[in-house]
Amino acid sequence: MKQFNVPVGYRSPLISAVKQYRKQQDKLKKDDTPTLLDLGNLQIYLARHFGFCYGVEHAIEIAFSTIESNPGKRIFLLSEMIHNPQVNADLLAMGVQFMQDTYGKQIIPFDEIKADDIVIIPAFGTTLAIEAMLQAKGIATTKYNTTCPFVEKVWNRGEQIAEKGYSIVIHGKPKHEETRATFSHASSVAPSIVVNDMKETVELAKYITGENEPDKFYEQFKGRYSEGFDITKDLTRFGVINQTTQLATDTQAISDYLKSVMIRKYQLTAETIDAHFADTRDTLCYATNDNQTAVTGMLQTDADLAIIIGGYNSSNTSHLVELCEEKIPSYFIDTPERIISKTEILNCNWRTKEQQIVNNYLPEKSSVKILITSGASCPDAVVESVIKKLASLYGVEDRVEKLIASF
Repeated sequence: MKQFNVPVGYRSPLISAVKQYRKQQDKLKKDDTPTLLDLGNLQIYLARHFGFCYGVEHAIEIAFSTIESNPGKRIFLLSEMIHNPQVNADLLAMGVQFMQDTYGKQIIPFDEIKADDIVIIPAFGTTLAIEAMLQAKGIATTKYNTTCPFVEKVWNRGEQIAEKGYSIVIHGKPKHEETRATFSHASSVAPSIVVNDMKETVELAKYITGENEPDKFYEQFKGRYSEGFDITKDLTRFGVINQTTQLATDTQAISDYLKSVMIRKYQLTAETIDAHFADTRDTLCYATNDNQTAVTGMLQTDADLAIIIGGYNSSNTSHLVELCEEKIPSYFIDTPERIISKTEILNCNWRTKEQQIVNNYLPEKSSVKILITSGASCPDAVVESVIKKLASLYGVEDRVEKLIASF
């Protein structure tokens, strides 16, 4: 896979050594067990896969090279390039201006940009309407487009099934940048609708089967369906695509459920299923899937707690926290500074995004085992800094540097 030029400040000698060692030992990625960092009375287990993914490194390389090669020019980002506070803070410090917040609220009016300005499209992509508006202003969108290739893969798959006459159901968070972009692309080629979770999917299925009155659909799913969507016709033949950072198991469960609904309604067989339901399993992002699978493997280890590192508005990181919380006391942090002391940690609730100090999060025992992973937009350097912060609490920070040579 292509190697990207990512600022050295985001790299970590320790994490790079660990990842390279695991890659050599497990080239086919069949071993999901975590990597043990033995620091004596502190034992840290790193997930098999974590941190920057292909799409994030691709976006970072484009953004930073754009800044470097365009001194004196005004450079804008449509919104946060990725959901990581450090990376976005670095871009702001270099003079980049964000035009919208995470939910699409305007910060800088589009009227203020000119043809000779640079506008970077973030890794989540953008809507066709915004892209057309930028092009109408004479702004080059292709050169500074950091849209993740795996997001574009989802768009392409949507176009492919639309050409075959299928409508599109999108599993995603309706307000998320990526889902808004995917909905824009999907709805331009086929009737489309967004479902947030299984609960909404079950409700949608009731309209497919006729259990719910059609007229109620338009209010219940207001703002989620494409213009002219006809609930009595547009879900007789469809496929499911997804926001790439959703839980892979959730997307698969939603797809499987809707498939079963169609089989029952139309009395379909394995040979006739594609008459009403498209196979779209290949839209699941490899990195999201790898990180989630690695967390499942990591959780097989007997440990005291888990620490998950990443931006608080990062969807893929939140899902890693969700997985961990089901099995073990888990703490969601974005920087090592959230680890206040051996008795206090500032934890973020992944559902509400509220931060609260948790007392006595570390057990009072002679040897502590901690599971660690991070989201796809979290720099390895931040993971290393968290490890060093934990090591300092146990007086074993000198052992961290020695670990590099052991891999």
